[in-house]
Amino acid sequence: MNEEQLVRAVARGDRAAFEELYRRTSPWLAVRLRRRCADEQVVAEVMQETYLAVWRAAGSFAGAAVDGTAVGWLWTIAARRLVDAFRGRARQAGPLPAAAAAPAAEDEALAGAFGDDVGGALRDLAPELRQVLQAMVLDGLTVRETAVLLGVPEGTVKTRARRARIAMREALS
Repeated sequence: MNEEQLVRAVARGDRAAFEELYRRTSPWLAVRLRRRCADEQVVAEVMQETYLAVWRAAGSFAGAAVDGTAVGWLWTIAARRLVDAFRGRARQAGPLPAAAAAPAAEDEALAGAFGDDVGGALRDLAPELRQVLQAMVLDGLTVRETAVLLGVPEGTVKTRARRARIAMREALS
């Protein structure tokens, strides 16, 4: 059974399918979340909330009918839960003093994943352009999945991806 079939079985209440989906996807999902958050407690909470949401909402998965994949759907849920966790913690903690601000774990991962030139060019991109590149290139999401993840129209994703490619090309030439 592939992941889409597993999600469909989960929608029917199949616990074994849920366990298999978790076994196949949780290592991958944890790695992706850790790229964006160095706090293991937050990652664990997001993982738990994500799979709880999958169990509850598997029937809403549209799948290939909307050019989506089960893994993309799962990542969309997790990414939204991560954003919610960041927002919740930011409300609790209040603003950080300027001296306490550190580079995001995601930016550090980008810098380490690529050479200095590419990492620097990625860091210099406007945040909205970098988000699109990260979702589409690093996470392998489709335009539609990226649009859902970022909460913007598909046309905006395409425009930002084009602008990001142009900016990267100029920075690296």
